[in-house]
Formats: sequence, C-alpha cells, structure tokens
Amino acid sequence: MLYLFYGLLSLFFHQMFLAEENVDFRIHVENQTRARDDVSRKQLRLYQLYSRTSGKHIQVLGRRISAKGEDGDKYAQLLVETDTFGSQVRIKGKETDFYLCMNRKGKLVGKPDGTSKECVFIEKVLENNYTALMSAKYSGWYVGFTKKGRPRKGPKTQENQQDVHFMKRYPKGQVELQKPFKYTTVTKRTKRIRPTNPS
Repeated sequence: MLYLFYGLLSLFFHQMFLAEENVDFRIHVENQTRARDDVSRKQLRLYQLYSRTSGKHIQVLGRRISAKGEDGDKYAQLLVETDTFGSQVRIKGKETDFYLCMNRKGKLVGKPDGTSKECVFIEKVLENNYTALMSAKYSGWYVGFTKKGRPRKGPKTQENQQDVHFMKRYPKGQVELQKPFKYTTVTKRTKRIRPTNPS
C-alpha cells in the first residue's frame, strides 16, 4: 500500500514537472513589456529613424510629423528615452522639443508634453533587423509612412508591412550621447572560446 502511495505521489510530481515545462512565457514577457519601469535609470539616445518606404528620415516638425528628412537634417534628429526593461520609448524632436505621439484616431501628431501613454511606443526588433514602433496604448497600431513620407494611420498598419520598418542611424558627425550595448549573435556555428591558462 505504501509503495502504491509513493508511486502515485511520484507520478503526480512528474506530471507537474511536465506541465511546467510547457508553460508559455510570452504572455508574461508581453505584460512586462507594456508596464512602465519608473525605478530603473533611463537611457537617453540620439539617432535618426530611416524609413524603409520613403527612403528618408522621420521628422518631428512641431505638431506635424513626416518621413522626408535628409541625413543630418536638424528636424530628423530624435532624442529617444528608453526604459531599462521593456523597450518602451518616448521620442522627441531635438530641434522642436515636441514628442512623437499617436492619437485615438491613429494619427501621428507632435505634442509638447510627452507624459501621455499616447506618446509611448514599444520598440520591436524584427527578423530583417529593421525596427517597428508599436503604440503602447493602442496595441497593434504602428508608426508608419507612405512612399511620399506621409504618416499612415495606426489602424491601417501591420508589423509585416514595409511602411512600419525603420533603421536607426546616427546623424552625420554626431557623437552618441550614450554608447549602446553591443550584442553578439549566437548561432550553431559559434564556437565556445575557452580561456587560456596563464603560464
């Protein structure tokens, strides 16, 4: 009888272990990504966002937003405040001090005050190495532009559209405000480097 009890107990813990192995942590990561981190030190970066469709850079021209900026254009220089965890960013035009925001109709607008959740975006690094910016308030709505550099409305955007793909570029002659972390891509071919013994 005692053996049967221990056998059932062992089977129970084995099933619990298997159930835990199949847990999907994506929901937890997504929830953490959406949460603002007010404790960690903020990172401030200066760069331009090159639009894949217009071939130009995003400009914050006061209340008006476009993707017609040339490399080094003063209106295309963006100050990006990033939380340490979650990839949530607020983007401000260096020249105008207006923030890039998305209103409830999905329109991209510039606002002098960036504290609203409409001015917070989630950075997504895509498989093609481009970056997409999804609204933190309106899930599934992205910053996007037409070939002529005109803003697309959020409800008409999708992650797989070229219109929402951007590349981060430092302005000509600009020294970065804070050096970003350098990441190493690990593949199956990557060899483990063994430390050499000092002789």
